[in-house]
Amino acid sequence: MKYTRIISRLDIKGPNLVKGIHMEGLRVLGKPEDFARYYYENGIDELMYQDVVASLYQRNSLLKIIEKTANAISIPLTVGGGIRTLKDISNLLECGADKVSINTSAIKNPNIIEEAAKIFGSSTIVVAIETSKDSNGTHLAFTDNGREFTGIETLKWAKEMENRGAGEIFLTSIDKDGTGEGFDNEIISLVSEKVTIPVIAHGGAGNKEDVVNVIKEGKADAVAISSLLHYNTINKIKFNSVNEQEGNLEFINAKKKFKKFDLLSVGSLKRYLIKNKISIRV
Repeated sequence: MKYTRIISRLDIKGPNLVKGIHMEGLRVLGKPEDFARYYYENGIDELMYQDVVASLYQRNSLLKIIEKTANAISIPLTVGGGIRTLKDISNLLECGADKVSINTSAIKNPNIIEEAAKIFGSSTIVVAIETSKDSNGTHLAFTDNGREFTGIETLKWAKEMENRGAGEIFLTSIDKDGTGEGFDNEIISLVSEKVTIPVIAHGGAGNKEDVVNVIKEGKADAVAISSLLHYNTINKIKFNSVNEQEGNLEFINAKKKFKKFDLLSVGSLKRYLIKNKISIRV
């Protein structure tokens, strides 16, 4: 039986968990390892760590965080951001990552996907595609957390990455990211029909109905969720100190609620998916 995976994506800047809208305006929410542990204990299927400024600053600062998390959980962990070489991939896997997610380096050097798949196996290599629709209705790929325009068509790029050995496509809608307005089911379904490897949908979930729709209408094989879970979880875990130099603390200090999102837990989401006849792991 095919199961739809529910993934928590945690965007990280320095030591902190952050979240923005349209991949900009990052606000600090807490410590990523605290959220990761909470999601693991409450039944999430997988975790994804994304260093959202790694490519911009030519760095990857997640190794210590990965080691902490890998020692505390036993579910798959994908890590992305700032991966430039095969050695970078090897280092992340040695620290406890199960898979790596590559975007910018794949655009600059598509051969890295072929080489990595041969060395580490396709199941270890995820290609992240950040996509936005232009005024002509064409979906185009971006890099550097949505900052850099590539001019490459999303559908063609997804197929090329599959042909080069990618094991999964992690598809983020820049237009929908952080808005709570629902997924871009159009591009998700187009990519799902174009490739035979799993497509992970990300960007736009505001309620549990959005998750059902992206699975049924978007044909997503997995759904990665950020804000929809984070803004509920922030009230459930013990607050630990954060690095004040790595993002906007106004939201967390004011203890605000973000009204665009339902308060949703992993458990309540999974129960709703089961009710809607979607096969998931329980």
